[in-house]
Amino acid sequence: MAACAAALAALTAVPAQAHEPEHRPPHWELKDTGAPQARFRGLAAVSRNTAWVAGTGGTVLRTTDGGASWRDVSPPGAGELQFRDVEAFDARRAVVLAIGEGEASRIYRTDDGGTTWTESFRNPDPRAFYDCLAFFDRRHGLAMSDPVDGKFRILSTGDGGRTWTVLPDRGMPDAQEGEAGFAASGQCLVTSGAKDVWLATGGAARARVLHSADRGLTWTAADAPLPAADPARGVFALAFRDRARGLAVGGDYRPDQSSPRAAARTADGGRTWRRAATPVPAYRSGVAWLPHSRSAALAVGPTGTDLTTDAGRTWRTVDTGSYDTVDCTPSQGCWAAGEKGRVARLEQ
Repeated sequence: MAACAAALAALTAVPAQAHEPEHRPPHWELKDTGAPQARFRGLAAVSRNTAWVAGTGGTVLRTTDGGASWRDVSPPGAGELQFRDVEAFDARRAVVLAIGEGEASRIYRTDDGGTTWTESFRNPDPRAFYDCLAFFDRRHGLAMSDPVDGKFRILSTGDGGRTWTVLPDRGMPDAQEGEAGFAASGQCLVTSGAKDVWLATGGAARARVLHSADRGLTWTAADAPLPAADPARGVFALAFRDRARGLAVGGDYRPDQSSPRAAARTADGGRTWRRAATPVPAYRSGVAWLPHSRSAALAVGPTGTDLTTDAGRTWRTVDTGSYDTVDCTPSQGCWAAGEKGRVARLEQ
């Protein structure tokens, strides 16, 4: 907690006077992954030393030394797949999701640090397109697909991702015309605690956040005040500090389009959302709470990183590097990943 407090103080401090010793505030330090051809939209931060990334070309990398070196642990034969999400339980156990229509959507699991992988799910329905997955604990998790027959489809596992079952959709609200999830950062489906899960949507007349308090059996939907009414606009990422307080970021992912009002916050578990007074300045695809902080979080996107220190009321840009996703752990480890093999760790 002390380390996080020091980092937050430095991020928000006024510039030092000329006679004071130079101190560089916390910043993203790029780590050479050796994979410039990959775009990493999947990221799982385990600790300051251990992280997993997953991306294009079926690429999965793992570090256990803080990013000094990376091991290519890509599943064999996955070169045509697009990995967009990875959830890791530790340095040895992880689950990755490949996206796409029909059989392109697949889930793999490893128990030996990526030395071997088991394909635990291959989507048999050409109408389904899986975007994100999330776990409540080491055993229970969900994956979500864009709507099939007018409703978002949910997969469930109770054995750590070894087997998956499609949940009944009786408790799922009807989808809007054109509504879908965005597989941009692995954060369109997020959990908090043992049973609460939220699903972010876009592409329709209204951007929405759906919430389930029973591990995906029944859902309620709430409008989110983010850009909408276009297939490229909506909520791209969610982060919940607990089952009540959450953040939403997104906008319009097209680089030639502006994204005003692309951040919102909730204090009631997603029943209602309030637009940020000073929002992120551009499209953002990832968001994460800083560890051991009740009010600080980072949002990332192709044009930079923004910081809030008041739980999402206001945001300011602190870095201009390109990242697609961000993840933080309680052990003071914050990581970001994105295009051209970019992976960085927050350093003090």
